[in-house]
Amino acid sequence: MPSIPGKKPLLAYRFSREQRCALKKLADAPRGLTAHLLVVAHGYSTEMLSGLVLAGLAAVVTETTRARRGVALEVERICITEAGRRALEG
Repeated sequence: MPSIPGKKPLLAYRFSREQRCALKKLADAPRGLTAHLLVVAHGYSTEMLSGLVLAGLAAVVTETTRARRGVALEVERICITEAGRRALEG
């Protein structure tokens, strides 16, 4: 696995209880979860969620949906990546 300067290799990555719990929640949500839900309802910090994204264990996906009367809304969801799934398994 190629190493990125300043980043730990995934195999050496140690998860906190909060990080592991957040990754499990993301793994159970096929379409991902909004950051707002993860912060408000589950109490995760935005810094921890950002860390998962920066480490490549999660990704932010933006989708556009239509509300009533044709109003377009952009929704950003956080989804687990394959690297995040592998890290949970190992």
